[in-house]
Amino acid sequence: MSARTRAVSGLPVHIDRSSSSPLPVQIAAALREAIDASLIRPGEAVPATRDLSRRLGVARGVVVAAYEQLIAEGYLAASQGRGTLVHPDLARTSPGAGVGVSAARPAIPVGARPDGDGDATEAEALVGAVRPAALAPGAPITEGVVSPAWRSAWREAAASLEVAETVAPPLGDPSLRREIAEHLRRMRGTPRAAADVLVTAGTRDGLWLLLTALGATRGRTLAVGVEDPGLPSLRGAASRAGASIVALPADALGLDTARLPDGMLDAVIVTPSHQYPLGGSLPLARRRELLAWAHRNGVVIIEDDFDSELRYTGTPLPTLAALDDAERGVVVLLGTFSRTITPALSAGYLLAPAGLRALIEPVRRDLGGPVSSVVQSALAAYLASGELRRHTVRMLRRYAVRRDLVSERLAGAEHARVRPMDGGLHAVIEFSGDPERARRREADVIAEAEPMRLGVQALGRYWQRTDRDAGMAGLVIGVGGDDDAAFDAALRELRAILDRV
Repeated sequence: MSARTRAVSGLPVHIDRSSSSPLPVQIAAALREAIDASLIRPGEAVPATRDLSRRLGVARGVVVAAYEQLIAEGYLAASQGRGTLVHPDLARTSPGAGVGVSAARPAIPVGARPDGDGDATEAEALVGAVRPAALAPGAPITEGVVSPAWRSAWREAAASLEVAETVAPPLGDPSLRREIAEHLRRMRGTPRAAADVLVTAGTRDGLWLLLTALGATRGRTLAVGVEDPGLPSLRGAASRAGASIVALPADALGLDTARLPDGMLDAVIVTPSHQYPLGGSLPLARRRELLAWAHRNGVVIIEDDFDSELRYTGTPLPTLAALDDAERGVVVLLGTFSRTITPALSAGYLLAPAGLRALIEPVRRDLGGPVSSVVQSALAAYLASGELRRHTVRMLRRYAVRRDLVSERLAGAEHARVRPMDGGLHAVIEFSGDPERARRREADVIAEAEPMRLGVQALGRYWQRTDRDAGMAGLVIGVGGDDDAAFDAALRELRAILDRV
């Protein structure tokens, strides 16, 4: 065996027999993490199934199942005479390698003429049509989306118009619902049937649909709990749907389940895998406590799967819905492809247990589906190609570089620190020192940054309660956007403002 294909020894593959996660899933997750961290490189061999099963003390079939999963995802490739390798094509799909749109090429706005390609196609125009401010939170890097798989998906969708109905079923295209269910199984550790999935126009559309369905059964104004701090857009969407908003304290770990009220809420919106904006991941003990509380009080848990696939350290955490019952459960999962693909798609999904789906589906049927059949068909083909998983891996590397650049550029700023973040498209800069001075500094920095159109947000705006921790002041900045040079320049301008104020 050549040095190129010699199996890498000492890989950090460990299993937890007390975990509810199946052993093949644990092994696949550990290998995925090792590949993403470049502990095993494209073209290198992974341990033989017999050797790894002996080392872990499991049946060989367990390891075989894990390898087959990774082969299906495109992480591994079976090679005649050389065993199983990290897929060599991963080397050609690393950032800057020239697949799809090159790293130096800007996003293609609607109507633009990309260099050497003639007029922009509809598929390319969907990516990066509006360029946000360089440090605006929530904006993803979209330039790597336009790849051969992306173009092929749109060609197939356009061709299907000639042979299929042009109006998608109200609950969603069956092929897309199947692919989303498979996506949730592979990427989010949530094995559920395609029938549990409804196609939406994004998180807020799914939230409005659910609250409308619940409101029809309660016959009164819904009381909806939200994390505090939390996403103002979700608070606003729930309020627009006619709900009464109740602030629920969150800390560095996420929602504080010890302080949940009994007997007053109809639903609660949570971000357990990646709390926004503080970035905490809800521990298992709190997840179980939250589920028990919800079942006890008849509360629907609305799980916003915000940025959860974009995790720099370790593998994405399973959803809260994965711990719930698929028939009589209380968790409704809301997801979107705006962060992992592009906001221009305006496509997402809702995953609900059978009991709650019975309330939601009639509302969606009455209103009709919000996503065009062309978009649904293209998205189904794109997911089926496996390219989204590979694209996510590539983007995680770029976001990690951006996160490191934030720490580098802002290092040493007086009375300011970049809070540790395990993933997502944003970073939080917390101001320390006297609470009143910290809040004044927050306001002064925002006032200086606004005319420069940096997109920086005040950390204080994410709280609803007036009795919040007075010491929590600072900034929320995004780490997305397609222009690396503009991002770096904006960080330097922000650092200059911090040094002045």
